[in-house]
Amino acid sequence: MKTDYKLLDIPVWQWFVLVVVIALVGFNSGTQDKLANTTAGINSDELAQAVLPEDGIILPVIWGDVGKQLVDRGVIDGERFEEIYESQGGLSDSERQLLYGDNNRELKVTRENAHVILNLLWAFGLANNNPILDEGPMQNPEYGGAGRFASTGGWTLSRGDSMDHYSKYPFVVLSPTQQALVEEVSKNIYRPCCNNSTHFPDCNHGMAMLGLLEIMASQGVDEAEMYEMALKVNSYWFPDTYLTIASYFANEGTSWDKVDAKQTLGFDYSSASGFGDVLAKVEPVSAGGGGSCGV
Repeated sequence: MKTDYKLLDIPVWQWFVLVVVIALVGFNSGTQDKLANTTAGINSDELAQAVLPEDGIILPVIWGDVGKQLVDRGVIDGERFEEIYESQGGLSDSERQLLYGDNNRELKVTRENAHVILNLLWAFGLANNNPILDEGPMQNPEYGGAGRFASTGGWTLSRGDSMDHYSKYPFVVLSPTQQALVEEVSKNIYRPCCNNSTHFPDCNHGMAMLGLLEIMASQGVDEAEMYEMALKVNSYWFPDTYLTIASYFANEGTSWDKVDAKQTLGFDYSSASGFGDVLAKVEPVSAGGGGSCGV
């Protein structure tokens, strides 16, 4: 019995085109499957655990009575500070200890307390006397005064006006070498809410990071570890951003524990513009959480 296959009657050149089309479809399908598998792997719990460890991170600094000093000087109004967390069940015992205690050990940052740590460091960075605040970009006259920024005018949890406390108290006095270190490192750490470095701390994240750098420098943390800690802290403050950046690096063959912290914190990745470029190359990853540029 003869079977009539109409395909056998088509010209040779059409056979050639058909073969090419089938090959391309197969290639694209295989590529898409590989990308899907890769993305599924990157967005796994392992990535979240690498970037945002569930147990948190321990910063190499002693907090001591810094919170208490901030409350005593009026940089933080304790009652108003606690009020903003009432809807979330209030401050935990350990968080209240950071605010009022006088014998705290190392700071621990977790997914749950990252916002509290952000606000504590914001208050410290705002109030600690430092040349970066007195002579740096915050004082550029074209901006109309240092009190016009989100990091200054936006701090509404002090007694009196926030600018009454601006760069006023010698909580941490740095040596010339320590100050030079803070100046250098602060110029290389960006945040994805804007295109400014920590050296221009015009928002709460920048001011908080400046405060953290000052504390780390005063307690002998070296430059490399300062970048490593800054990246870990930024990751808790901007979880979606850094999960996405970690996904990008993973696609490039670099696991999160192997990335260069200084490079990752730089303009090309951690600024608003740099992160925008990353987003053009990889699907965003969301973990929820993170904080705005206000209290």
